[in-house]
Amino acid sequence: MKNMFRPTLMALSLAWSLTTTAQETNDLGVLVMAHGGSPEWNQGVLDTVAPLADEHTLEVAFGMADAVSMQDAVTRLEQRGASRIAVVRLFISGESWYERTEQILGMKEGAPPRDDHSVGASHAHENASVGASPARDRLQASSHTHSPDTHAPTPMAAMGHSMEFWQIDTDARFALSKPGLAEAQEMGDVLLARATALSTNPAQEDVLILAHGPGDDAENERWLAYIDARAEVIRAAHQFRSVKVATLREDWEEKRVAAEQEVQAFVANSSATGGTAIVIPYRVHGFGPYADVLEGLDYVADEMGLIPHEGVTRWISAQIEELHAEL
Repeated sequence: MKNMFRPTLMALSLAWSLTTTAQETNDLGVLVMAHGGSPEWNQGVLDTVAPLADEHTLEVAFGMADAVSMQDAVTRLEQRGASRIAVVRLFISGESWYERTEQILGMKEGAPPRDDHSVGASHAHENASVGASPARDRLQASSHTHSPDTHAPTPMAAMGHSMEFWQIDTDARFALSKPGLAEAQEMGDVLLARATALSTNPAQEDVLILAHGPGDDAENERWLAYIDARAEVIRAAHQFRSVKVATLREDWEEKRVAAEQEVQAFVANSSATGGTAIVIPYRVHGFGPYADVLEGLDYVADEMGLIPHEGVTRWISAQIEELHAEL
């Protein structure tokens, strides 16, 4: 009897353990927040998170902390069984929209209650699916179509963002990622891949890593410091003539004028001294307004942002694991 009874207990114990583990993960959802842009911009984000959709209940909300898209995505996650949600903010700066996001999710006071009569008045909504597998087919995105890559600053409403601000309706618990892509060590791999692909003679090449940048001077210095730390991977791997990090301060006209002059001078000086400037955008996707800013100057660029690259997918996955531990 003893030999028969013990395996039965072991089987019951194993079954309970597996059931408990499944319950611990089945109610975990993932919300990826991203700026949003053109259809190509949005699809780039969806392609980046697609490999994670096979192992996570995952939705994407475009719109820079817009209550409408966040409500849509959270509601879908809850409908799919999520009661704990890891929120990964796919922004260059971890400071972007952080407190606003906390308030919209109800993690912090400050967002007013939802007014059902006003919601959606200026909200352009579309869904996009990802990939061909069943898991990826379930991944959708609440997206506000606009182009963030125009040369001149554009009001958010004109770009398709409703940017509504109210506390969403949800019973879920949330954990919110804090760092941005500027702080992500994985982005060093992305920069190295871009620089290596464009380089032919490092000793005669000057690398310019160019980012959007904020308006606040102190915050801008933090952007530069974080991204410069990522650039150390390039400096260690290749003997480039120089590697410079700069921000364009794109949405602040007075500061942008000086920033444009600085980057234009760097690229022009590279050519004037017999070198070649390699321009790498430190943006989530695309080249932004940089072609217009550098018009008439000689430089080399593939015009790709941080995505597509598997390093961004790895960073998102790592954020999910950290947030899962908090939940």
